[in-house]
Amino acid sequence: MFGLNSHPKGLRTLFFTEMWERFSYYGMRGILILFLTSLVQKGGLGMDDKTAAAVYGLYTASVYLASLPGGWVADRLIGARNAVFVGGLLIVAGQFTLAVPCVHTFFLGLLLIIMGTGLLKPNISVMVGQLYPNGGVKQDSGFTIFYMGINVGSAIGPLLVGYLGEKVNWHLGFAAAGLGMVLGLMQFKLTGHYLGNIGLRGPDEKPAQRSWNILYACLASLAILVGLCMLGMISLDPVKLAEKAAIVIVGLALVFFINAFFFAKLTTNEKKRVGVIALLFIASAMFFSGFEQAGSSMNIFAERYTVRDISFLGGILPAPWLDQFNPVPASWFQSLNPVFIIILAPMVASMWPMLAKHHCNPPLIIKFALGLIMLGLGFLILAAGARIVSDDTQVWPTWLIITYLVHTLGELCLSPVGLSTVSKLSPKRLVGQMMGIWFLASSLGNLIAGLVAGHISEGPEEKAPVAIIESSNQDERLAAMDATQISQNNFAEKQNLKDLLDQEREMNQIIQAPMQIRSEDSQGILMSRQFMRIFWFAMGVAGLLFILSKPVRSVTREIE
Repeated sequence: MFGLNSHPKGLRTLFFTEMWERFSYYGMRGILILFLTSLVQKGGLGMDDKTAAAVYGLYTASVYLASLPGGWVADRLIGARNAVFVGGLLIVAGQFTLAVPCVHTFFLGLLLIIMGTGLLKPNISVMVGQLYPNGGVKQDSGFTIFYMGINVGSAIGPLLVGYLGEKVNWHLGFAAAGLGMVLGLMQFKLTGHYLGNIGLRGPDEKPAQRSWNILYACLASLAILVGLCMLGMISLDPVKLAEKAAIVIVGLALVFFINAFFFAKLTTNEKKRVGVIALLFIASAMFFSGFEQAGSSMNIFAERYTVRDISFLGGILPAPWLDQFNPVPASWFQSLNPVFIIILAPMVASMWPMLAKHHCNPPLIIKFALGLIMLGLGFLILAAGARIVSDDTQVWPTWLIITYLVHTLGELCLSPVGLSTVSKLSPKRLVGQMMGIWFLASSLGNLIAGLVAGHISEGPEEKAPVAIIESSNQDERLAAMDATQISQNNFAEKQNLKDLLDQEREMNQIIQAPMQIRSEDSQGILMSRQFMRIFWFAMGVAGLLFILSKPVRSVTREIE
């Protein structure tokens, strides 16, 4: 399968470990914002869209940020192989913590997954590279196969976890994600001997006690912070926290690039290369701020405003299947991107060499611009679909399917060349730090994605819930008056009061209907406008890359 037999047997171990980790991560991510916004009566947390999107953005951004300390722990202390296993254990603990129906432990579960993914994700990729000490074409082929494992897990995860979470029980979905990681760890241990010494620290590589002390201090500080939050002594506003975190990440990037330009004693040519990396940093962050809407605003769009009824397949599918899967879970749309990647990646990868033979292969900066253009076109399509949404109208899933297809083409233009280009352009003494900055761009993009998604569904407040509360309060007031204020002799007064409250309730119902219609009508228009803003922003950044393509090309020509 995928040509694994022609590669070192250790690649099979890492392939399936990463496949199950991505199954766990993307399965859980597929239902996260749906769980956060679901009503408490339905087992969710009942958050508003803005808060839920901020939590989602903080979570996905932190996963990328955690790769930096995760790499440090492996390099300085325990080695890549132990980091992968310990990371997997933390992910399992986090997923099963989410499976516990308790609000107080929910964020602890997210934190454990962040820490585990930060340990596992970067170090398993390092181990893939170590399987091929001579590098070359064989290593490139190995990474391509490994990449396929990532997408297989990413495609299967939302299907199983999404079904269990949306159709059965949210917490059962999280438990299924944890079980997937358990399977990954089991096969990692059972087939680990195929890896030989890959990822292990040598007997003479003893970690310095100072490094352990730093780790212990960080873990103790984190434990104290978590404890204070769980005890209610520290209250965190996810939206404000996300906004401040974005400012901090931008500040860190600015400090790094200013230091590299003015204090790192770089040559003029190296400074030009760092300048190109800074431009790619901005382009990458902006791309992922739109692309990562997939798990937030586009997921909400799938749940609330997309036709998911499959009754028309009644002549094809057995009736029990229709009962189980109709309507299809909204999270299933999350599987479209990895499926499209599995289908299209080989085609796109073979297209670039073919274009090069005819001297038509676009330079890397143009590939970045094409990625952003595809991102913008995807949101243009979705904006057109959103305008159809009304009080009694949902849109066909083709709008989302086409959007995911176009976004996948954009990802294939931009993502594969990004990390490779940064590694080639980086000054030798700054390669490690530049890799960290690249992860920082992805983190910033995910954080901005959460903040943007929080505004997608904002609009006039729904009137129905308010009317329900008022009606409930009226009934409570009437009952209280029955017990305390209205005596048996004041029956007429009681009857008059009841008539007045009934009239008030009828008036609320009359007012409620047109208000609700206007709210839902404006919701489609509002979403369309927000998607159009993303479209214009993506096109603006792409235009900037086209304008700067000539000077950038003069710097990158030697590595292309």
